[in-house]
Amino acid sequence: MRQQPEQQAPPVQRMRVRYAKRGRLRFTSHRDFSRAFERALVRARIPMAYSSGFNPHPRISYAGASPTGAASEAEYLEIGLAERVEADRLAADLDEALPDGLDVLEVVEATPGSLAERLEVSRWRIDVPGRGPAQVEPAVQAFLAASSVDVERMTKKGMRTFDSRAAVLALRATTYDGGAALEVVLRHTVPSVRPDDVLAGLREVGGLDAPGTPLVTRLEQGPYDAASGVIGDPLTG
Repeated sequence: MRQQPEQQAPPVQRMRVRYAKRGRLRFTSHRDFSRAFERALVRARIPMAYSSGFNPHPRISYAGASPTGAASEAEYLEIGLAERVEADRLAADLDEALPDGLDVLEVVEATPGSLAERLEVSRWRIDVPGRGPAQVEPAVQAFLAASSVDVERMTKKGMRTFDSRAAVLALRATTYDGGAALEVVLRHTVPSVRPDDVLAGLREVGGLDAPGTPLVTRLEQGPYDAASGVIGDPLTG
């Protein structure tokens, strides 16, 4: 008879973490980050709770991870702890254990409910090298005026065609670091619409040509108030 695996105790505390991906670390894949984060937990001696079963894993729930290559100021995860820890101490210990460019910004104790369900939308900035706002604006207006803008992207299930316009809640041309930038608010959908899909849509309907590689940065993500257009803080409430 096969021996039953040891049952682990449930977490005594759940903590939610906001972190950033900056500089060259924006090229860190989700898998690479998860490995770096688990190593940081060990180095920082965080008292993690573990899952039950024959191969226990630290209780970590990742939510809404940004695409590889995108910088971010608003990445989130939740961890379960076997002992209670002060949020400020946890934030400092984790930040010190992670490499520069993967930076812990805030840690709070989890409230009831799902963190993932609170991440309804994201606001992104897309730097457009070699262009000014006046050169970008016509493509923005053409995109916003369209009822749908189909784009193609290779996914794990092969080439997919989907409407990039339907997920866009707001889009405007602005100035950043002396050049043009786009600010776009995207609703989290399935399949997800990413900033590069919006760029593809702008090329499709507005002829926007963005030389070089645009830098994409997630500025915030959280619950969305349609009446005010405000993105709330997913760590509160």
